[in-house]
Amino acid sequence: MRKKEQLNSIIEICPVRNVVARFGNKWALLVILVLSENEPVRYNQLGRMIPDISSRILSSTLRTLEADGLVSRSFYQEVPPRVEYALTDTGRSLVPIILNLTEWAQNNMKTIIDSRNKHENKC
Repeated sequence: MRKKEQLNSIIEICPVRNVVARFGNKWALLVILVLSENEPVRYNQLGRMIPDISSRILSSTLRTLEADGLVSRSFYQEVPPRVEYALTDTGRSLVPIILNLTEWAQNNMKTIIDSRNKHENKC
């Protein structure tokens, strides 16, 4: 039992797993890409740029990205109050990696779909 506890703690502190788990969903990657092309962006504007994201998911995604230091949130005490989001330097450093992953996915999507179809037909 002790070895299993040690193994779990090693997995939990794995940098790749830890970081990718936080921004590895479709919404976080999309928010990062949209911000990279349009920053700074107000909350409602960001929601309009990603029309199929719910307000709850957008808010949660932005909080997670902000907590990880990938997105900054600026609050302006105006009437009405204004909140803008932008990528931090760390967030901007992630954009080329996301673009490379996107290119890889586009280049390999047909092969992946064909492989999935062959696998499903075997089962």
